[in-house]
Amino acid sequence: MPKEPMILNGKIAVDDRGEVGFVNDFDFAGVKRFYTVANHQSGFVRAWHGHRNEAKYVTAVHGAFLVCCIKIDDWDNPASDLPVLRYVLSDKTPAVIYIPAGYVNGFKSLTDGAKLMYFSTSSLEDSGNDDIRFPAQKWNPWAVEER
Repeated sequence: MPKEPMILNGKIAVDDRGEVGFVNDFDFAGVKRFYTVANHQSGFVRAWHGHRNEAKYVTAVHGAFLVCCIKIDDWDNPASDLPVLRYVLSDKTPAVIYIPAGYVNGFKSLTDGAKLMYFSTSSLEDSGNDDIRFPAQKWNPWAVEER
């Protein structure tokens, strides 16, 4: 498995019957479980959650999200100026983000009714024994960047 986060881009095929969205480069290798996460309102942030040993894949099932991840330098006292990787996921553009072990991740829902699906490489028990959390504002990449 790669040591750095990466995005696997997909496509949407449209014809007279409808559409099919896909990310053919995602092969589910090592995935042991999956779960979905949705916020009650857009603009809400859930962060920071990480694992020393567990990797995750995340995709937007509905709506759009800002998803961020950070490589942790010291699990007991991480630096406050670590680089943040930012990705936008949307159900309009199929993609899967790979988040390796050793990273924390978080997200902000950008649209109402948005839902993410996570795929984990650890069992629920193993994940619980490797669960590390930091306050949502410890790193603050949540503002929309003007362009």
